[in-house]
Amino acid sequence: MNVTAKICGLSTPEAVSAALDGGASHIGFIFFAKSPRNIDPEAAARLAAPARTKNVKVCAVTVDPDDEFLDRLVAALSPDIVQLHGKETPARTHAISQRTGRGVVKVIPVSDASDIAQASAYEPIVEHLMFETKPPKDAEMPGGLGHSFDWNLMGGHRFARPWFLAGGLDPWNVAEAVRQSGAPIVDVSSGVERGPGLKDPALITAFLEAVRRA
Repeated sequence: MNVTAKICGLSTPEAVSAALDGGASHIGFIFFAKSPRNIDPEAAARLAAPARTKNVKVCAVTVDPDDEFLDRLVAALSPDIVQLHGKETPARTHAISQRTGRGVVKVIPVSDASDIAQASAYEPIVEHLMFETKPPKDAEMPGGLGHSFDWNLMGGHRFARPWFLAGGLDPWNVAEAVRQSGAPIVDVSSGVERGPGLKDPALITAFLEAVRRA
C-alpha cells in the first residue's frame, strides 16, 4: 500500500517548502480563530501557490463555516478540498459541497468503536473521511491537540471513500499507526511543531520520510 500524507496547519513558506519537497500529497491551512495555526484566506493563497505546479492538493480546514466565509475562501484560496472539522450534519455537509463545488473531507471524532459508525451517513456525500481523536468536552479546539486514539479500532473497516488518520501522529509513531490502522493517508499538524503553531521543517521532512518507509 502506498501511504500518502497531509501536512496541516501551515503558515510559513519554509514549512510549505518542506512539505512539498518531502513529497506530501496534501497541504492544509486552518481557518479557525481559536487555533494557533489560524491564517486568513489571502495569506494562505500566497503560501499555496507553489503547490499548484506539483499536483499537491490544497485543503482548507474549517469549523462549522457559514456561507459568507465559504464564498470568501473559495474566491481567495480556491482550495481543492474543504475539510469540515465541526458539528456539520450530513445535510450541511452536502450543502457545503454543492455551494463550493469542491471535494469535502468530513472529520469523524473517535474515542471508541461506536464513533466510527457515524461515517456511514457521510460516505455518499464526501470525497474523503478523516478519523481524528475526539477532544475532551471542555476543549476549545476540535483537533490539533496532539492526542491519539486506539488505532486498532480502525482495523478491519472498509470505507467507500479514501480516508485520513489523524490525531497525535509524529515522525516516531506514524509507521506503527499505519500498521495498526491500515490508513491510506495520514494527517499531521502538532506532531511536526516545535511549539504551538510553529512548524519545524526538519520534523516535516522526518515525518514524510517515516511515511515513505511505512
